[in-house]
Amino acid sequence: MSSNTTSSVPSVRSTVHGYPRIGPRRELKRAEEGYWDGTVTARELDAVAADLRAGALDQLREAGVDDLPSNTFSFYDGVLDTAVLFDLVPSRFTSPAAAEDRQEYLRRYFAMARGEQGAPPLEMTKWFDTNYHYLVPELSPNVRPRLVGDKPVAEFREARAAGHHTRPVLIGPLTFLLLSKAAEEAPEGWQPLELLDQLVEAYAQLLGDLAAAGATEVQLDEPILATDEGRARSAELERVYRNLGGVTERPSMLVSTYFGSIGAEALRVLKGSPVEAVGLDLVTDDEGVEDLVKVSGLGSTRLVAGVVEGRNVWRTDVPATLARLGTVLGLTDELTVSTSCSLLHVPIDLDAENGLDPKLRGALAFAKQKAEEAALLGRALSQGTDAEKPGDGAEIPTFTDTRVRARLEALGPDATRRPEERGTSGRSLTTTTIGSFPQTPELRRARAAHRRGELPTEEYEALLRKEIDRVIALQEEIGLDVLVHGEPERNDMVQYFAEQLEGYATTQNGWVQSYGSRCVRPPILYGDVSRPDPMTVEWITYAQSRTDKPVKGMLTGPVTMLAWSFVRTDQPLADTARQVGLALRDEVADLERAGIRHIQVDEAALRELLPLREEQQQAYLDWAVESFRLATSGVAPTTTIHTHMCYSEFGTVVDGIEALDADVTSVEAARSRMELVRDLGERGYRRSIGPGVYDIHSPRVPSADEVEASLRLAVDHVDAGHLWVNPDCGLKTRGYTEVEQSLRNMVEAARRVRADLG
Repeated sequence: MSSNTTSSVPSVRSTVHGYPRIGPRRELKRAEEGYWDGTVTARELDAVAADLRAGALDQLREAGVDDLPSNTFSFYDGVLDTAVLFDLVPSRFTSPAAAEDRQEYLRRYFAMARGEQGAPPLEMTKWFDTNYHYLVPELSPNVRPRLVGDKPVAEFREARAAGHHTRPVLIGPLTFLLLSKAAEEAPEGWQPLELLDQLVEAYAQLLGDLAAAGATEVQLDEPILATDEGRARSAELERVYRNLGGVTERPSMLVSTYFGSIGAEALRVLKGSPVEAVGLDLVTDDEGVEDLVKVSGLGSTRLVAGVVEGRNVWRTDVPATLARLGTVLGLTDELTVSTSCSLLHVPIDLDAENGLDPKLRGALAFAKQKAEEAALLGRALSQGTDAEKPGDGAEIPTFTDTRVRARLEALGPDATRRPEERGTSGRSLTTTTIGSFPQTPELRRARAAHRRGELPTEEYEALLRKEIDRVIALQEEIGLDVLVHGEPERNDMVQYFAEQLEGYATTQNGWVQSYGSRCVRPPILYGDVSRPDPMTVEWITYAQSRTDKPVKGMLTGPVTMLAWSFVRTDQPLADTARQVGLALRDEVADLERAGIRHIQVDEAALRELLPLREEQQQAYLDWAVESFRLATSGVAPTTTIHTHMCYSEFGTVVDGIEALDADVTSVEAARSRMELVRDLGERGYRRSIGPGVYDIHSPRVPSADEVEASLRLAVDHVDAGHLWVNPDCGLKTRGYTEVEQSLRNMVEAARRVRADLG
């Protein structure tokens, strides 16, 4: 496009769907955790939040973004915020809306997320196919949605006072209800969607309040439309936006979709509805543009084109994207360039990284840089490339390892098979933990000092061995059956391995929110993967030398290594997964040779990477299962292979879980009330299962009676000889006081149930 053609080009604006909220130095994490432990006041916590909101808007404005979003901040999770906003609070909690002051409001809000004594928290699961978690609302016919909060209005006014006219962002009513679950007291067969009309009435009131406050546009996120379930709800979609469109005084509405195409039928419904704009993910697949063609374009409905990838860290190929947008321009009368989804899934600012290889760094873009890309694309379309010539998209500096590829080519079919007849995996109700133990402040400080070169390696490793001694002795004293070494040497279950594998790079400040105050630094997988040296053998064998009880070797599986990394895009994920699986196979073999007879290969993200559309799921499960079996199938029949999965809806991947052929599978079950155990029992699952009976994402200590009740429910569905007893997940984020008591209660509950079973 040249400048002499710009007169025929409509004005093109830029925006983003959302922005990270944790702060450049994880200020939100530190403030929240300080509030929870009583060292930060409610006023101080609110002040930090206000500074973070202001900083995000300033950064977007500096990036050149035209239209700024607000109400994308949350103290824990936007779905929880929506439930509180409309007073959809389970009866075991006192509604935050009824709080008499700010401190009490926050206490009740965080209780829903983290639980309190006598009130387990809301179930937590993955946000579609990402590593971000949301809290699952519990609804019933006994609740009536009503607008009781003003968070979207208050944050709009706050931004306006700072000189920013923003677009408040809301989770759409259809997505909110389809992500919710029926509460235990709901009648059998009742579904949250039955509250749709009442909820829409409450949204209508909110739209009126936003208009009265001066908002001219509101964004309603409906990512559920990218799923099969959402695509089947065209009638409800039409009803929602026909009714909201009929509100007399309201802002214009942008219905935003992402994580994949929504299909021509849903797009046709939105085009024919009163909504003024539709946001489409045009990065994930080619179907988004095809849908636009099928409905003959959007006409006067503005298209918000998600062409800057919001979930990966590679720079946008600007020339190719401009060409794509040139095609899209003919399918709408008005265009806004945007990210494919919220940028909360990527780190904040690449400028904070100075330790990356310059060639790799040149191929990257974090949230700030992606906002700049969206703004640049908007200007280029409006002004022509003579006004500002965008640079070419940098190539990913991948490298090929011919040895890795030759090894994979040489593998035969037996490489992913294990013998049917194997040794026993344990006694009835064998007790264990998932892997990590609390990482104390002293341990974290020592790791940081060692990384800075201030603590000699010999002293650091002596400290790690001392911590392993402590963890082993504690487990023996509590009475656990199969022990772990506690992972004191590990910073993160993916990053630790990425730092030792070829083909990976790690960041210093590339933090991304996973849930609440929990942040991770996903590594960058950019080349062929191999394992130069053993990664865990030294620490596991040291732990085994300190006890006569078996100690598990702990590894992170290939699918999870991909899901929680930013992965190269120049080859299929299946090929990359096989490379990681082969590297882990070498580690598994070394652990077995060292005498370790229980080896756990965590696939916490197996469900997470499952495609949202059923037609694509089996192909994914095929390569996901193959990569796991490649990592684990070289062991003797007497070696027990474990795996672990957490915080996802696993019902749709039960066949995949069984196909992994692990001897023991431990799963999250405390918050989901043993749902997966029931699913596995009904399907005749033939291996052992370890349902989590202790929710480690809550500070509350479950009583022995509570754990016993969970175990008895599990025994109703799975033979006790195939049951293990363990927490939901690793214990690194908890403190020793609560962990010790929780594990004692867990062991006592197992003893009681085992005694009754004879």
